Amino acid sequence: MLPEDKLNLILRRHEELSARLAEGVSGPEFATLSREYADLEEIVAAIRNWRDAQDNLKGIDEMLADSAVDAEMRELAQAEREEALEKLAQLEQKIRIALLPKDAADEGGAILEVRAGTGGDEAALFAGDLFRMYQRYAETHGWKVELLSASEGTAGGFKEIIAGVSGRGVFARLKFESGVHRVQRVPDTETQGRIHTSAATVAVLPEAQDVDIDINEADLKIDTMRAQGAGGQHVNKTESAIRITHVPTGTIVFVQDERSQHKNRARAMGLLKARLYDAQRQKLDAERAADRKAQVGSGDRSERIRTYNFPQGRVTDHRINLTLYKLDKVITGEALDDVIDPLITEHQAAQLAASEA
Repeated sequence: MLPEDKLNLILRRHEELSARLAEGVSGPEFATLSREYADLEEIVAAIRNWRDAQDNLKGIDEMLADSAVDAEMRELAQAEREEALEKLAQLEQKIRIALLPKDAADEGGAILEVRAGTGGDEAALFAGDLFRMYQRYAETHGWKVELLSASEGTAGGFKEIIAGVSGRGVFARLKFESGVHRVQRVPDTETQGRIHTSAATVAVLPEAQDVDIDINEADLKIDTMRAQGAGGQHVNKTESAIRITHVPTGTIVFVQDERSQHKNRARAMGLLKARLYDAQRQKLDAERAADRKAQVGSGDRSERIRTYNFPQGRVTDHRINLTLYKLDKVITGEALDDVIDPLITEHQAAQLAASEA
C-alpha cells in the first residue's frame, strides 16, 4: 500500500505553493518556489490519476456486485476491470519511484572527463568519439558544454578532455557513464583489416556548489605557466594557464583553455571542487555497503561498463546485459537515451527492492 499520509502532505504542499505563487512573489523566492512547484507536478498528477483509477475500480466492482446487471454488461465490466487494475498498478509503481530518495546532485550539472586508455592512437581517437557523443547528446537535451581542458592525441582525438556540462538533470542522466568504455573496430591505419580493441575511461563528477565543499585557500598551491599546444602567438606571450594543487589530498587540476588567467583560475577552482566533492561522495559510498548494493554497477572508474563493436554495429552495456544493434545512432548521441533509460530503470528497481526489504 502507498503511504496515504505522505501523499496527502505532497498534495497539500503543492496547493500551498500554488497559492503563494498566485499571491505574487519575486526575486530568489519566486525562483525557489517555482522550482519546488515544478518538481512536484509529476507526482501530484500521478497521485490524482491513481485516486481517480481507484474510484473507477470501485465503481466497476459495485456494478459486478449488482445482481441486476445482465451477462453481456458483466462481461464488458470484467474486461474493463482488468484494464483498470493494470492502470492502477502502473500508477502505483510510478508514485513509488517518485517517492524514492533523490540524490542531491542529480538536478545539477556535471564535470565530464574522458581519457584515452589502452590502445595508443586508436584509444585517443575513440576518446574523441565518446566526447563528441556526449557533446551531441547534451545538445539534444538543451544543455551547455564548456571545454575546460584538452590534450590532443598525435593522430587526432584526445589523450584527455575535460568539460563542464550545465543544465537541469545533467548528473542524473550522465552519472552511470563513469567507467571503462571499450571499442572493437578496424582502425584506419590497419592494412590487414584486423579488428583492434582499445579503451577510454569516462568519469562524470557532480558539479560542486559552494555549500557542498569548503576549500581552505591555505591548502592550495597555485602555479601559472604558458599555455601548451595550439593557440598562435598568444601562447608564447602570456602565462594564462593555471595549475592548482590541493596539498592535503594531492589533487591537481590544470586549465589552459581561456586566454584570461582570471577565467582559467575560476574554472580550475570549479574543477578542483568537483573532484574533491566526488572523492567525498565516493568515500561515503564505500562506507555505506548496503547503499552500494543498490547501485547499477559499482561506479568504479576501473570497471568495464560498455563495449562498442563496430563490425557488428553492436553496443553492449555489461552491467545490465543490454545489447542494442544501433551503434551508429548511439555513437552520435541520437540513441544514447536507449542505453541510459534502462540503466536508470534498473537503478530505481534496485532502490525499490532495497526500500521494501
